[in-house]
Amino acid sequence: MEARNNYKYGIKSTLAQCWAISGVWLLQTELGIQVITSTIVIGALANNTSINENEFSTITSEEASWFGSLAYLFTPLGTAFSSLLLDRLGHKKCMILTNIPCLVAQIILYFAKNVEMLYASSILMALSIGFLNSPSLGYTSEVSEPKLRGTLTSSINIFYYMGTIILTTLYSITKQWRLTVIVSMAFPILTIIILFRVPDSPMWLLAKGKHSKAHRNLRRLRGKASNEKCENEFQEMVKYNVPVNSDKSIHKKNTNSWKQLLEPEVRKPFFLMMLCFFFKNLMSGSQFFPYLVSIFNKFGAPANVEWTISFMMVLSAIGSLMAVFLIRILGKRFLALFSVSVCSICYIAIGLIGVYWTNAKPITSWIVLILFLIIILISSAGITPISWALVTEIFPAKSKNIVCNISTAYFYVMTFFLTKYYPDYSNLVEFYNVFTINGIVGLFSCIYFYFCLPETENKTLQEISEFF
Repeated sequence: MEARNNYKYGIKSTLAQCWAISGVWLLQTELGIQVITSTIVIGALANNTSINENEFSTITSEEASWFGSLAYLFTPLGTAFSSLLLDRLGHKKCMILTNIPCLVAQIILYFAKNVEMLYASSILMALSIGFLNSPSLGYTSEVSEPKLRGTLTSSINIFYYMGTIILTTLYSITKQWRLTVIVSMAFPILTIIILFRVPDSPMWLLAKGKHSKAHRNLRRLRGKASNEKCENEFQEMVKYNVPVNSDKSIHKKNTNSWKQLLEPEVRKPFFLMMLCFFFKNLMSGSQFFPYLVSIFNKFGAPANVEWTISFMMVLSAIGSLMAVFLIRILGKRFLALFSVSVCSICYIAIGLIGVYWTNAKPITSWIVLILFLIIILISSAGITPISWALVTEIFPAKSKNIVCNISTAYFYVMTFFLTKYYPDYSNLVEFYNVFTINGIVGLFSCIYFYFCLPETENKTLQEISEFF
């Protein structure tokens, strides 16, 4: 299998693939900016830290929870639009279109005069987030050769965290969230320019019956390699697309996309992806992000909160960079098990220290903060990039777009509920018990991954599909 998948294109191919997904990297930078925007706005308004004397009044805890979670509630609507347009327009055009609601959302947020405008901005950001995920992840998976797919797919998380670092650092310096937002508008504009110059996915072109252009684009993506050198991989792509381009009887059988969810090769990876996203959400602490200012204040460590958040995002980027190399060395399965185990232990430790070790507050404040930062580092090096890599790999061609979109929609709906009701949940079980419960659930996820998570590293999409 190793020899079969080693096409030996050379460094020119690697550079060509990096150039092709540079637009995806910029989209992920935008995604990081959009996701972390609610953190700085809530931190400024809920705590009345804005230095602009003309700023509108502070927002309540309830308004903050809605503003922080609406970006996840309406994401499935963007995913639905993506599903309708992806097969028709292709990944490239869809990635260009996703920048439009992003730009409009940033303009509305900059001129916001009341909480309703904050909500409108959050909803538009949600549409942009939902629209970009499936095209960008699918494009990265389809333009990458097997030995680089895991590395390139996991690398996009680095740029997601680069977006969060850029925004939080800008805000830490300026202390003006409106100025921070308006500066970030440069990214969607630059992304549009880059995306106009990258090639369409050969997989999508094959699905549209454009074989000669698909072959031409594949050569371009492999550093202008010769026809002979690309032929084996091209035939693998043709074989992978057979279910999409089969005869009419098979086409009719699969016309109802929803019925495809009942087929084993779709149902099994879909169930795996649902649980994987659930465990990823808990282990990465994404439900805490809009409330980081409040959470760090409750930890009580004598550190500047804004710079601590920026440092946390730097750790996330470092973790994502580690994942690029570790996935190649250790494989996705081992790395997922390791990261979830470490995060679970750290969560349980935070909960137990916060509840039972209360007589040495200065020391324990630093310990729980450091443990939380370790969770961020390890999850960003393991379960987070692996989850998004899996969603691009494990579904068959005939249902890949729709099931990938459904999986992404499920992730964001789940994130909405975890984020929106985190304050209520925290009040119900008490603050530190939230971490203990997360850790216990994480230990159960280790058992599930041990028995059910396959290794997909260095396997073709066809081989992964055959596994299920």
